[in-house]
Amino acid sequence: MKYLRPSLILLVVAFLAYGLLMPQLGFYWDDLPIVWIRYQIGSEALTDYFSTNRPVWGLVHRLTTSVIPQVPFYWQIFALLWRWLGVVVVYAILEKLLKDRPRTALGVALLFLVYPGFNQHWSAYLYGHFYIVLFFFLTSILCMLLALENPKRFWAWTAAGMFFSALNLWMMEYFYVLELVRVGVILTALRDEPLTFRARLLRTLKLWIPYLIVFMLAVLSRLFIFNNQVYGIGLADKLMSTPVETLVSLAQTILFTLRLVLKDAWLQILELPAAALTSYYLVIAAVILLATAGFLLIPRDAAQTIRKNSTEALWLIGLGALAVFLAGWPFWLIGFQPSLEWPASRFTLPFILGVSLVVGGLIGLLPWERVRIVLLVALVSLAAGKQYLNSLDYRQDWVTQKELFWQMTWRAPAIQPNTVVLLNEGALDYYADNSLGGALNWIYAPDNHSRRVEYVLFYPTTRLRNALPKLEPGISIEYDYLAGQFHGNTSQTLAMYYAPPGCLRILDDDIERVNRMIPETSLLRFAARISSPDLILDEPRAQMPEFYGPEPQHDFCYYFEKADLARQFKDWDAVVTFAETAFTLEHPYDPAEQLVFIEGYAHVGQWDRAVELSEQANAVSTELVGPMLCRLWKRIGVETADSVERSAALSKVQNIIACDL
Repeated sequence: MKYLRPSLILLVVAFLAYGLLMPQLGFYWDDLPIVWIRYQIGSEALTDYFSTNRPVWGLVHRLTTSVIPQVPFYWQIFALLWRWLGVVVVYAILEKLLKDRPRTALGVALLFLVYPGFNQHWSAYLYGHFYIVLFFFLTSILCMLLALENPKRFWAWTAAGMFFSALNLWMMEYFYVLELVRVGVILTALRDEPLTFRARLLRTLKLWIPYLIVFMLAVLSRLFIFNNQVYGIGLADKLMSTPVETLVSLAQTILFTLRLVLKDAWLQILELPAAALTSYYLVIAAVILLATAGFLLIPRDAAQTIRKNSTEALWLIGLGALAVFLAGWPFWLIGFQPSLEWPASRFTLPFILGVSLVVGGLIGLLPWERVRIVLLVALVSLAAGKQYLNSLDYRQDWVTQKELFWQMTWRAPAIQPNTVVLLNEGALDYYADNSLGGALNWIYAPDNHSRRVEYVLFYPTTRLRNALPKLEPGISIEYDYLAGQFHGNTSQTLAMYYAPPGCLRILDDDIERVNRMIPETSLLRFAARISSPDLILDEPRAQMPEFYGPEPQHDFCYYFEKADLARQFKDWDAVVTFAETAFTLEHPYDPAEQLVFIEGYAHVGQWDRAVELSEQANAVSTELVGPMLCRLWKRIGVETADSVERSAALSKVQNIIACDL
């Protein structure tokens, strides 16, 4: 029963910080390609996906996906439950280490739960599985403490601890070096025992040796049996070639990381939302009330002298400092540097335990319990509020990503297989191009369950000069999804531009190459030169997966996309019909979206309306819009029959944009 109240408090705080928006969230980043591989290509393909770096972890994915379907809400629950279970184990560990100090244990557990440096929880499929590995590591620590506490069951608990330690070490590398913090945990657990230095050393070794054997076996297996990791350890080579510079750079990286995870991450909680956000303040208020009630409901820490309290706090700080130092080596060894920005903020995950111990220990140095509680409640509530703000961003990104693919299917009901799709970076915050490539294949090749991948989606800014050698036609493209391969050619490329709230546009290779409203840094203007809109087929092949929900209400972008599709097949009457409906709907004005309607009105002989829309577009900026209008009207002049009205319209446009038509 002593764990019931803190466990419930931790569960409710977890729900307030991470779970309020669960039904409105989706798949993000690596969630999308992994679930596409598992549910579309098959479980064997999922095994192959993880075979190059984390094969044992891949078995866990196969197990969980055999039970849970591809419904984002279920995976959000999955991730929340595993995060909560992990923090309950943290509380249990601290309750063992800090005897008679349950409030301190709860405070550190709450700090662990809402740590603001890690802001990717809502990639729930991916990080739900990360949390499982973290749970295994934490449980192995708890089993070790239970073995110490129960000498009669020492080997039973030790065997369990070794088993969970092995699961952590063989599944993935994030918490690999953190395993060595076990020595600090043992020393902390033995701190009050009246032992000589030699006796303490022997007792520590006795407890540690079984786990050290597991650790060494894991190291040997990675060195000699399984050594095909995606990321190689390059520090040794650098030390051989430039030892001084390498050591200086490493020291700077370590110091930068420590400042980042210990200070900068917590400063984020002071960044209030730009606009008044009632839900944010309600979350903070709810966490304040709950955390305060939790501290009052849980028995007080045992009354001790200030000196004793300070000693306990220093042990926490020391153990936390060791954990923080050990947590970074899986990344420092391969040249990665943690960040608070997506996606590198995932590297802060192994630091959470150590940071929570350090912060909890620093607060524990304060001699006044009420002040300690107030400070803990303030930090936890603001951090929970910050996590809630993060969840709002994830919700919006899911909405934006769904809009992207709905608009894509409206504009391109089918795309020829083996097409390279190029899209600008920046429209979405929590998706890489590889993420969207999985969704693209799921939508446009719904019946393909083979290892031959039919589509690939690239951000040119990310892939140019590697997977995408040049933005030129005739270049072979080979891309490995690990579970399948794409084979294509840049001569079969479709370039798209998406800058919400503007509509998705299939780039017109004749006109958009001079569209200076598309940032040059996106490389999409260059990509437009090799884009072939005729790769789009007017056949209803695309199928949106069920988790994208029902088709949204038809807005301006729906009619724009349908008009652009009709323009491609020169169904000019349909273009005008869609235009008449589109103009009755509100939408931010984008002159590039008017070009299809201008062309439609011109082709049906409504020259005055075509000129009127051209004047409106040009009024935005003659410098930016004029070159596009010039190319458009030259094409209109070539493709339409001569008439008095046509000649008058061409003359008016020529005067408006100063273009030789």
